[in-house]
Amino acid sequence: MDADPSTAPTLRLTADGDGLAQAAGLLAAGRLVALPTETVYGLGADATDPEAVAAIYAAKGRPHFNPLIAHVATHEAALAEGVFDAAAQLLATAFWPGPLTLVVPVSPGGSVCELARAGLDSVALRVPAHGLARDLLARVGRPVAAPSANRSGRVSPTSADHVLADLDGRIDAVLDGGECPVGVESSVVACLGGTPRLLRPGGVTREAIAALLGFDPAAAGDPGAQPVGPGLLASHYAPRAGVRLDATAIAPGEAALLFGAFRPEGLKRAAAVESLSERGDPAEAAARLFGALRRLDASGAAVIAVAPVPGEGLGEAINDRLRRAAAPR
Repeated sequence: MDADPSTAPTLRLTADGDGLAQAAGLLAAGRLVALPTETVYGLGADATDPEAVAAIYAAKGRPHFNPLIAHVATHEAALAEGVFDAAAQLLATAFWPGPLTLVVPVSPGGSVCELARAGLDSVALRVPAHGLARDLLARVGRPVAAPSANRSGRVSPTSADHVLADLDGRIDAVLDGGECPVGVESSVVACLGGTPRLLRPGGVTREAIAALLGFDPAAAGDPGAQPVGPGLLASHYAPRAGVRLDATAIAPGEAALLFGAFRPEGLKRAAAVESLSERGDPAEAAARLFGALRRLDASGAAVIAVAPVPGEGLGEAINDRLRRAAAPR
């Protein structure tokens, strides 16, 4: 896969039998296809093919030490790739298909290549709930590595238009399944012996995971130089503009990202304004987060000032993404 942005324009495939067949054929041939999931669009490649996986890293400009999530069509397919302890089985049964990724020891017979695993002896697995994604995975018949379909470190895409804005000419196709309903990435839980660890909050809340397990999963510490799961780099999901969190006032020329009824001082001075949810609904806010960041970034403002977002439930995942967007680069 040639990652030069001067290559031919990326195909936009329709969400029907013809589009699925074309997308499956491209993936089977080692090409790159962006696909919708309930969380965000993923940049898919055959997870068993190191050359195809290398093309993901090239297209995204992604560090090779950051492992990728392998998506499969069924729970049974996941069991062929990883070793599931009792906690992993419980989580998979409860939340798959859905926005949960499990990091488990790689199975001796697993087919996900070492490059997709970033050289680790663990593998990150997910069964997505999006019907179009599962249809495509079933047609491909093998794991599909699919990190978010954007340039590495940039805002994740929740529509085919977002994918094309970042990757047009760098990948072969995008399967257009409309807007992603969840809008933040999957939660990532490591089940690698001992207490399960919540590596990344996401579409399945910490509270839901804790209620199932009977305890609050330990939070991941500093991932250090070698993250054990995807999405753990400190600076991630970043727009080009700077991001200022917990803003109670807007400086002249800043763009404003709002939540609920709260209105920061100086809002009339804002270069652009987006609301994650006027009614303060975390689910609506999660679904709108990345699109709103992209629109504010396109305003040309040097800084996006973000009003406070409560941290409960999906708010934990939203604040995690915002902190990473605001991290030093």
